[in-house]
Amino acid sequence: ALWFQEPFSGFVTRVLIGVWVVFALTILGIFITQSVFNRQTDALIYLLAFLLGLFWYFGLPAKQDRDWNPEVAQILSYEREGDHVTLHHVRNFNWHADGSYDERWETRQFDLNQITGVNIITSYWMGPRIAHTLVSFDFANSQPLTFSIEIRKQKNEEFSTYGGFFRKYELSLIAADEKDLIYTRSNIRGEHVYFFPVNMSKTERRALFEEYLRKADELKHQPKWYNSLTSNCTTLVFDMVQAISKRPFPADYRLLASGYLPNYLYDLNAISHDLTIKQWYEIAYINPRVSKLKNISSTQYSDLIRQGIPKPAP
Repeated sequence: ALWFQEPFSGFVTRVLIGVWVVFALTILGIFITQSVFNRQTDALIYLLAFLLGLFWYFGLPAKQDRDWNPEVAQILSYEREGDHVTLHHVRNFNWHADGSYDERWETRQFDLNQITGVNIITSYWMGPRIAHTLVSFDFANSQPLTFSIEIRKQKNEEFSTYGGFFRKYELSLIAADEKDLIYTRSNIRGEHVYFFPVNMSKTERRALFEEYLRKADELKHQPKWYNSLTSNCTTLVFDMVQAISKRPFPADYRLLASGYLPNYLYDLNAISHDLTIKQWYEIAYINPRVSKLKNISSTQYSDLIRQGIPKPAP
């Protein structure tokens, strides 16, 4: 926690880490040899110091006012009148081959009665076990909308899985055009991206969208910390699905090993059994259809990533 938080300058923080290590080892040595205090006193000294560290760590406040990376600079907000929702700060960046982009934040309107489908997108960048999870909503009368739960990086900050365990990043909810969030991964970063339609009733689709609105409200009024294990792109989606479901879903290691999430959904019949899971992975892999394309419109991109993918039965 000291290493990633750096409560003081880099040098002072490293000295403090050294002091803590020496202190812990000294207490351990005294505990074993009993050369100074008895075991009960040694344990009490260490426990008090440890509790002081925990008090500092859990008192760290998540913030909204840092110097944010442009990709996560805006906070999603909305207005609602009955079934009609107006989303503000919908991201629609134009990405270039070198990873740069043209910034573009938009206001878009949606009719909740026009949601026709929900899709899970998994994007792999470090082997089969770990994937970033996105959720895309199809609409009968407008372009699809994709949600992504991400870290909120500051300018010039890099992602660290280990840092994600120690309150290094705030949580960010991005609503974006599919060509922004998915194209970034399939065409710019060279990640392996899979697109799976999910079996959900009309009521469940709408309820899930409303859960995203609730999460947007929550983060707007109270910033929260990202956690690589408990509050990440997969576990938070699972929590939202649990909140709208009439039946509980079993806990499973594949919620942590997020790369296997499609297998978990397949076992729950959330992904159609008209195909085997192996066939699904072959059909759902979008890179061969889009990875070499440039200057493609949002509509063309959304059509191509769905090409050849069977729709869920009503």
